[in-house]
Amino acid sequence: MNDCLFFGLNQLPKLIKNKPDKIIKPIQFKFENENENENENENENEKQIKQIATGNFSTIFLFENGKAIEYLNENDSNQNPQKIQIENIQKVTVGCYNEAILTKEGNVFAKGKNINSKNPNEFINISSLIEDTNDRIIEDAVSGVGSVYLLTSNQNVYGIGSNVWGQLGFDSKTLPKTEKLILMMKNISKIFSGNASAHVFLLNSNQELFVCGYNQWNQLGLGESRKKETKIQKLTQIQNIPKGKIIDIQCGWANSIMLIEDENQNQNQNKNKNKNKNPKRKLYSCGNWLTNGLYKNEFTYEFTEIKTSLFENDDNIIDFSIGNRHTLILTSKGKLIGFGRSECGELGFEYAISQPIPNQIKLPKLRFNENISNYHISCGYQRSFLYYSSPPFSNLEEDLIKLFRRKEFCDISFKTENGEIIKAHKLILKYRLNQNQIEKLQEIISKKSIKESNQIFEMIYSNRIINPKLYSEIKEIINSNEKIEETMKRIYLNENENENEKDFIIERKEKQYKFPKLILIMRSELYRGMFLSVTEDKSNKVTDYSELSNKPFQILEYWIYSNQIKEEIQITQEIIDEIETGIDYFQLNQTNPNLFDLLINKFNNQN
Repeated sequence: MNDCLFFGLNQLPKLIKNKPDKIIKPIQFKFENENENENENENENEKQIKQIATGNFSTIFLFENGKAIEYLNENDSNQNPQKIQIENIQKVTVGCYNEAILTKEGNVFAKGKNINSKNPNEFINISSLIEDTNDRIIEDAVSGVGSVYLLTSNQNVYGIGSNVWGQLGFDSKTLPKTEKLILMMKNISKIFSGNASAHVFLLNSNQELFVCGYNQWNQLGLGESRKKETKIQKLTQIQNIPKGKIIDIQCGWANSIMLIEDENQNQNQNKNKNKNKNPKRKLYSCGNWLTNGLYKNEFTYEFTEIKTSLFENDDNIIDFSIGNRHTLILTSKGKLIGFGRSECGELGFEYAISQPIPNQIKLPKLRFNENISNYHISCGYQRSFLYYSSPPFSNLEEDLIKLFRRKEFCDISFKTENGEIIKAHKLILKYRLNQNQIEKLQEIISKKSIKESNQIFEMIYSNRIINPKLYSEIKEIINSNEKIEETMKRIYLNENENENEKDFIIERKEKQYKFPKLILIMRSELYRGMFLSVTEDKSNKVTDYSELSNKPFQILEYWIYSNQIKEEIQITQEIIDEIETGIDYFQLNQTNPNLFDLLINKFNNQN
């Protein structure tokens, strides 16, 4: 079951059959054969939307199982979406005249007339075109007008496709297009473009921002001195960018919008130890006055803050998206705000009229309104989507899901509707549910298939709503307000009375440390060294073989359970140095967030 609203142009492609070509008000989008009374859950995970990418001539739906379908630019009311024959998809991106698919293995497959002129409708592995074979693992991919940009794990940016407006950073006369990947810039951490954008922004780790491409409406934010240059054909640094941390940049045909996190507020929150309030986010815009949300009746040459009474002090920006010439913004209070062009109803107002000033859009009731932060927006050519997508797994959640799937360590059984046995772990259930809730869980499982039961346990073992329909049945019996990290902390702090036979004991020079056997088995999926040797040892004792003193070891111990650092612990440079040595000694994988990064951040905040 999805929660996906659609509005705007309903042709080229025809997304919803038996509906008009222009859908003015947001309506529920349903896939063919999807209905409210569907009891079969075999297709539930296959139809859980992870991402929607929509452009000028196609729309792609990516699902949680790593598969995707696309609607092509055929105005045939009887057409059905086509399956994309690529597995393990991580991200999809749609531009004008091109599409790109990023897989979990770090490959990128793309198609389009500027990418592969011989077979423009066939996906090819463009990441394999990078000459340096050690630079072919791709971390991100974005599409623009006729172009695709790749960011590698080595922080290099490559471009392919159209360079008509200089969007690849080269002279358009000598290189109007290329079907080979060309290196654009090194030492870049993020790339930004858009489905209707003929320009691209590149951001490095020092928050230095570079841009090139089409500048007819001064959408590059380079200032008044460059206002007469319609093409910026060389990557150029933007000097006057707003203060704060750049979170995202969305690009349209005639404007660009930047999302900034207020660093001053972050520092104040650290001083006041205000953990409940999220850092304030602000939007800054430049470009054409009809589409940039500033309504100054003139072009805006530099990024300027979008100010409106609709952004309340205790409200925050969750997501935003730019289509061809319209923008939608979602806030933490569930407001959907829009501005720009709206000839086909893409702003979702009652009438298909353009709105240069930000206005609130009336929405039908959202199914998962209490989880508004999990909603996302996707704007394309004169069409818009607002959809629910479960958050990604944390490292800790991934560990626990792996643990659940390792049935040899399970010690409690449940019976499904077909009499099949599904197993879980008493220790995890003990801290997530009480005895009455465990009995209620058994009753629910007895009426579910093995696949549904697996999904239920994976939701118990994580913070994730894997299957919203099933979650609605179990949310009353689990402590849905407690994150799995909090559960793990409680396991860590427990005295483990009557559980000693299930503990591993690690002997330090000054103290013994007890680890529930189950937890070390779980963490050994990711960490080698000491903890892996503990799980392999037939006895329950491991002697001291590290030079770590007690405080760094306690930090390390706490991190094993929660991937966090205790608030009350003061971090010194000596502790950082010692734990850095310990990380090397134990050969711990550098996961994200990793211990060393957490230590550095806490050390910087203290000072």
